[in-house]
Amino acid sequence: MKKDLHPSSYRYVVFKDMSNGYAFLSKSTAHSKETIQWEDGNEYPVIKLEISSQSHPFFTGKNVLVDTAGRIDKFNKKYAKK
Repeated sequence: MKKDLHPSSYRYVVFKDMSNGYAFLSKSTAHSKETIQWEDGNEYPVIKLEISSQSHPFFTGKNVLVDTAGRIDKFNKKYAKK
């Protein structure tokens, strides 16, 4: 393997699903200015997700419509004329 190929800045980060509030702790190199208090009492950077395995229809078996920033309304207005 090549030396210095992988980043050395791995740290613990909390990923939070904004559609249902589910959060999990994992290692990542992603940067965030926001932090969150985790269950162990420590503070970690938080990365906000629109969808995760806890809210994705493939994993949940439920057909849930996630409309972020009115994308569906915008699409319907754009193609309603045709």
